[in-house]
Amino acid sequence: MIQLKERDFEAFFEAPFSAYGPDCTYVSPMKSDLRRFLAAGVNPLFPDETTFTWFTAHRDGHVLGRITAHVHPASNALYGLERAYFGYFDCADDSEAARALLGAAEDWARERGFAEIAGNFNLTAMQQIGVQTGGFEHAPYTDLACNPPHIPRLLEENGYTPFFPMSTFENRIGSIDIDSLIGPPQRAILDSPEFSFAPVTWRTIDQRMEDARVVLNDAFANNPMFVPVTAHEFHFQAKEMKWIMDPRISAVLHHRGEPAACIICIPDLNPLLRATRSRFQLSTPWHFLRHRLRRDRAVLIFSGVVGRLQGKGVNAVVLHRILGAMQRAGYRTLGGTWISDANRASLAQKVKMGAYPLHRLHLFRKDLRA
Repeated sequence: MIQLKERDFEAFFEAPFSAYGPDCTYVSPMKSDLRRFLAAGVNPLFPDETTFTWFTAHRDGHVLGRITAHVHPASNALYGLERAYFGYFDCADDSEAARALLGAAEDWARERGFAEIAGNFNLTAMQQIGVQTGGFEHAPYTDLACNPPHIPRLLEENGYTPFFPMSTFENRIGSIDIDSLIGPPQRAILDSPEFSFAPVTWRTIDQRMEDARVVLNDAFANNPMFVPVTAHEFHFQAKEMKWIMDPRISAVLHHRGEPAACIICIPDLNPLLRATRSRFQLSTPWHFLRHRLRRDRAVLIFSGVVGRLQGKGVNAVVLHRILGAMQRAGYRTLGGTWISDANRASLAQKVKMGAYPLHRLHLFRKDLRA
């Protein structure tokens, strides 16, 4: 018999370890970061506990899975939706446990008058989204959604349908001809006194992150499902990136002194998280130093160019700088967060760079009025 528990953090953190076992490619966020995400009044998306909750499923004292239920009022207001969201749906291949977890999230949404529920959306403004539906043989990078093949099946068994298809990609950095990125338009930008790269150092990192937020909101304004990110929301999530950032592999370009473009990359943290089981322990500093010496995988969190400069060669200038820095620093592969099938320009750029598909993802939704 399944027992549901609400707001049991220790069980919530333990759920994917218990449900998936050591051979699964899933990698948990650091426990302290997950605790921040679930803290009302700390996570700016949740000013109080009325806007979200979470559940875990247990049988005979063994935790089988977890799920969150929440609302993103800004998204509903911008797009005219009556939608609740689920996130962190991680579950053993157990139909009874999945039905209990999804039912609990659906009941939470119905009680608040929502017409549908969709997910995964994982509790931050720059949300880690999607359910993995393909590419299960490939290990994920930091901030890439990952789950075993039975998760989409369990969702479909409970009346959920896939939508908003997405893909993630990977590049072999050494195989990219970075000089091919620089043609006459890019050379003109590099020679222009109106453009300059802003310094990315530990001393300037807070300002560069704010520059990145400005670029993000402008560059992605017309992308489907995008919601402008407040400074509080952006820096809440950026806090977890700052302690692992390698300033060499992020860049911000200014035009006439204002943020014009950026590429934010971080070293892939997943080998460290897997080695420490996503917990701070006595051995964590040793693992961290070992990780820094051996890191050769990076992940592109996002890149963007403000709207008035798109299509003018700016992105290639920033990409040339970053890829060159990665090659010199010894990085071998670059993973990228999701790109929707609707974003044809970004998909074309991936093909041009020789990227190959890593994971296939979808959102899943269910009509709650039926």
